[in-house]
Amino acid sequence: MPDAVVVGAGPNGLAAAIVLARAGHSVRVLEAADTIGGGSRSAALTLPGYVHDICSAVHPHPLASPFLRGLPLADHGLELVHPELPLAHPLDGGGAGVLERSVEATAAGVGGPDARAYRALMDPLVRDAERLLPAILSPLKPTRHPVALGRFGLLGLRSAQGLARRFEGPHAQALVAGCAAHSMLRLDERPTSAVALVLMLTAHAVGWPVARGGSQAVADALASIARAHGAEIVTGHRVERIDELDGARAVLLDVTPRQLLAIAGHRLPARYRRALGRFRYGPGVFKLDWALDGPIPWAASACARAGTVHVGGTLAELAASEADVDRGRAPERPYVLLAQPTVCDPTRAPAGRHTAWAYCHVPAGSPEDMTGRVEAQVERFAPGFRDRILARATLSAPEMEAYDANYVGGDINGGRMDLGQLFARPVARPVPYATPDPRLFLCSSSTPPGGGVHGMCGYWAARAALRRLRAGTGRRGAGGRAARGRARPPASRPPR
Repeated sequence: MPDAVVVGAGPNGLAAAIVLARAGHSVRVLEAADTIGGGSRSAALTLPGYVHDICSAVHPHPLASPFLRGLPLADHGLELVHPELPLAHPLDGGGAGVLERSVEATAAGVGGPDARAYRALMDPLVRDAERLLPAILSPLKPTRHPVALGRFGLLGLRSAQGLARRFEGPHAQALVAGCAAHSMLRLDERPTSAVALVLMLTAHAVGWPVARGGSQAVADALASIARAHGAEIVTGHRVERIDELDGARAVLLDVTPRQLLAIAGHRLPARYRRALGRFRYGPGVFKLDWALDGPIPWAASACARAGTVHVGGTLAELAASEADVDRGRAPERPYVLLAQPTVCDPTRAPAGRHTAWAYCHVPAGSPEDMTGRVEAQVERFAPGFRDRILARATLSAPEMEAYDANYVGGDINGGRMDLGQLFARPVARPVPYATPDPRLFLCSSSTPPGGGVHGMCGYWAARAALRRLRAGTGRRGAGGRAARGRARPPASRPPR
C-alpha cells in the first residue's frame, strides 16, 4: 500500500496526487470510471467527428488558480484557446450585453451612465486581481490584503439583484444576472453578487478560454504531470469501503459527503456523521449537446464571436427562472448557459461544422426533458437555430448523477453555495478538508472553494494531509520512495 491513496481522478483528485507525489510520497489514484477526468471529460456524444464536453466546457481557472497556473500544463499537452469575446448576453430586439477582455471596452458597450458605473465597479477589482484570486480560491483564513478583500466582500455579500441596481440599462443588468446565475441560487439571495463579480473579474484578468480538442485535455495534462512525479493512476476501480485501503497513511476522497458516509461512515464519530448528513445539495441541471451544420445564427452579431452565451433575456426573466427552480418547478423559459467552443477551436467538428453545449437548471433529481424549452430559448435569439441541428445528446439530472456520483440530484457544484455553505463546506471545522479520522481527508468541490476546474480543493486537502504525513518523514511506501520535502506553495501572482 502506498503512502497515500486518492479516490477519484477528477481535477481535484489529480491535483491532490500531484502535491503529494511532488513532496516525495508514493501515491495511487483509484478512479471508478474507465476514464479519468470527472467533470473534465470529453467524448463523441452525437456524430462521428464531433467532440463534446460532458460537463465543464470553459476554463478560466487554469489561468486563475494559484496551483494550476504554476504547473507546466502546456508541456503536458494542454493548449488553451481564447474566443474573441468571453461572453455575450442577447436581449430581444437584436441587442446584447457584451463582456469583453477590457473593462473599458465592456463599459463602452453598455454605454451612458452605466459605463461610468461599470468602470467604478470593475476597475478596482481588476487592479487587485493578483491579490483577490488567490484569496477567493482559498479556505477562509487571515489575509495579507485585507483592504482589497474587504472591498470585494462588501460588494460580494449581496444579492445579484442588489448589485444590478447599480445600473440603469438592461445590458449591464443582464451581464450581472447571467454571471450570478452560475451560482444556481435565486438571484435575490446572497452571495450571488460574489459569483457574478468573480466571473466578470476572471474574464477581464485572464479570459474564458476553452481547451483545444476538448476539456479532457485538462485532466489528461494533470494526469501526465502526476505520473511524471511517480503517481500511479488506476481506472475501473470503485472503492466501496474504506477498509480496503487500510495500510495507506493518508486517504484523500474526491467525493461528496453522501459518498463519504457510504464509504467511511463507520470510521467517523456520530457527531460528524450527523453534520455530514445535514449537508445541503443544490438544484440539478439538464444538459444538451448539439452537432450543427453551421454556426448558430444569432440575431446579435456579438454572440457569434463569444465563446459563452447566456440565454434567457432580462434580469427579471432570469430571476423568475431561478425562482421557479428554487420552488421545485422546471421553468418554462429557463436560463440557459451555452458554450460554442468551435468559434475558436475548429478541431472539435468536421470542416465548416460546429458543436454547441448547453444546460439549464432544474429541481434536484428532476427527470423532466427540457429539450424543447432550451431550444426554444436559443431559437428566440437565433432564428433558424433548430434548422442547423444535425444531432443532439441529452443528460437529465438523474442521468448526470448516474454519470458521476458526485453530481447528487444533478448538482454539478458539489453542494449548495449559499452563505451557510460558502466556507463551511462540508461542515464548520478549522481545516474543512480534515475529518476526525486522522487518515481521512475530503478533497472534492464539497470543500472550499467549491465547484470549478481549479484543483484548489485537492491542493488544500493535500497540504492538510502533508502536515500529518510529515510526522513520518523518511518512511517508505509501496513505491519505495522516501518523503523528501514539502509541496511547493502556489504562485502568488496570476498572469495578466
